[in-house]
Parts: sequence; C-alpha cells; structure tokens
Amino acid sequence: MLRKFVIAGFIFTLLLACTPQNPYQDRKQQQQFYVFGTLVAITLWDVPEQQATQAFTEIMHSLQALHKKWHAWDDGSQVVALNQAIAQGQAYTVEDEVLLDIIQRAQDLAKQSDYLFEPAIGQLIALWGFHQDEPQLAEPPATAEIEKLLAAKPSIADLAIDGNLITSSNPAVQLDFGAYAKGYAVDLMVEKLKALGIENAIVNAGGNLKVLGTAGERPWMIGIRHPFPTEKKSVLAAIAVENEVSVVTSGDYERYFEFDGKHYSHVIHPQTGYPTTNIRSVTVVDDSAAFADAAATALMVAGLDKWYEIAKKMGVRYVLIVDDKGKVYLNPAMIDLAKFQKRDLPDSAISQPLQ
Repeated sequence: MLRKFVIAGFIFTLLLACTPQNPYQDRKQQQQFYVFGTLVAITLWDVPEQQATQAFTEIMHSLQALHKKWHAWDDGSQVVALNQAIAQGQAYTVEDEVLLDIIQRAQDLAKQSDYLFEPAIGQLIALWGFHQDEPQLAEPPATAEIEKLLAAKPSIADLAIDGNLITSSNPAVQLDFGAYAKGYAVDLMVEKLKALGIENAIVNAGGNLKVLGTAGERPWMIGIRHPFPTEKKSVLAAIAVENEVSVVTSGDYERYFEFDGKHYSHVIHPQTGYPTTNIRSVTVVDDSAAFADAAATALMVAGLDKWYEIAKKMGVRYVLIVDDKGKVYLNPAMIDLAKFQKRDLPDSAISQPLQ
C-alpha cells in the first residue's frame, strides 16, 4: 500500500523515520554492514533485542553467501563459472534454483525493456574498468575495442534454458547482474525477515530499499537523494510507504571515473557501448525491488528521449527522473506520491502520463 505524507525535512536516501527527539526512537534497532559492494542497512521496529540480533546475523550471512554466488568476476562465483562455460561453448548445469530464477526473470525483464536492461554485457562493463571494487581506468577504452564487443551482440536472449541446463549460441555473452542482483537480494531478505517473525522493517542495499509493515502507527518515511546535493540540501523529495513496497534509485554518481573533465558512469548502454549521459538518477517505486532495480537501470539507459516509452512498456507505475541539468521528470502517480518542499520543486518539472 502506498500513502502520502507532508515532507518535514530529511537526511539522506536511506530511511528517515526518526530523529533523536522522536518519541519512537527507542522502538527502532539498526545495523549496517558492507556487502554487494555497498553499505547495507537493516532497520527493525518493535523487535526484542535477542530476536533482532538473530535477524541481523542471519541477514548478513545470507547476503554474504549470495554475493559470493552471484559475483560477476570473483573466482568461486557460480556466475563466473557459468560465464566460463558459455565462453567455451559448453553447457552448464545451474544447481542453485535461486540463480536459475534470476536468469529466467532477467530474460523477461530484458525483453520488456527492449534489451536496455541487458545483463549479458559483462565484457563491456569489464572493458570500462567496472569489474573491480574501485574504477581504475586512466582513460576510456579504445573505440575499436568497444566496437568489437558490440559487433558480437551479446544478449541474455542468447541463453537457452532446458530445466537446469543452460547453453548459449553466443560465446560473447558474459552475465553481470549488478543492475538487478541487489534488488533481488533485498526481496529475498524481506521474505527471510518475515519467516523470522518480524513484521516491521526496512532493508536498504545502497539505494535498493524495501519496507515491511510500518514504523509503529505511521508509514515508513523515505527520502530520495538529491543527485546534486548541497551543504543544506541532500534530499530531493520524500515519500511514505508501507507493507512491502520498494523504493529503488539508480544514479550515475555512485561508481564512475573522470577523464579530461568528462564523467563516465558504470551504467553502460548495451547498444552504444558507452556510459549513459543525460540522466543523473532514476527512482522507481514498485512492490518488487528486483523489478524496480532493473527498471531504474533500463530508464537510465533509455535516456530522456525514450524513458516514457520504456516505462510504459515495462509497466512502471511510479517514476522520478533527474537529468544532468537538474531538471525533474515525474509521471502523474509519482507527483501524487513524492513530496517536495515547495522551494525544491523546479518550475521545469515535467509530467507525462503512463496509462
């Protein structure tokens, strides 16, 4: 269920439900840890200390295990093993049913997005230096190298799935679920919290956020990070959500490098081979964090010319986009949901109907 609230002032993209003066503060427990290449924050509400400690421990261990299985470049990862088999023209048996589901759902999402969400371009992502924890390229890769990979046309559609057996007609396919795995993992962790008897919580993996229940008698209040933060303003808008709703933001400001004064982000357009340029951030609200994660990436890649078309095709209900000039684009449903302080809503805000 989605509900509205009046913005009062928030601190960051993470959940912003309490302040030190808030009478509910002692009902909230939080823990943070680093996994999936990002900071993961878990917040629980009205949970006994022993139960909370168990939940934090189980969530941390579960995410660490998933990260190891799904990592795009570390040895020992099931995704790496699958990629190696594809490159050698060999069949691969996926023993992990969750990974198999990720691949099958990713195929569907890629098709819905006109393959702007494309998890098969791992070689391009590696070429741009993003298959390491910190980008280390001194300059962009050579045009000839990019064109060579584009000519091979790797696509997740090239995978054939027969039960647990995966083969590919294209050895250039290299899977990288970086634009999708965190959202999928967040969905899984919310289900795990429910199985542990926890009714009210937030799981936030670096901007891939999902709420469970409420913050006491109120909805959870979530701030959308401003992609052009200042000393006095780091939140662009805020929304109130409850009962298993996800808020996912994809931005070009988290992983990037600069060369000759130009910004190169980790979001690579699968059809041009170059990082996206004219959208700074995309926020999608949906019941599924996995869907919202993939959709946010697809809309960033689609750019200002095609975001409306792709959002409509994918069935995105709530979307907020900020371009590289700070201009804000919202669909009507998001206008009703997102609350700006009046002075922060640009006069140039655009709405487009997603019917």
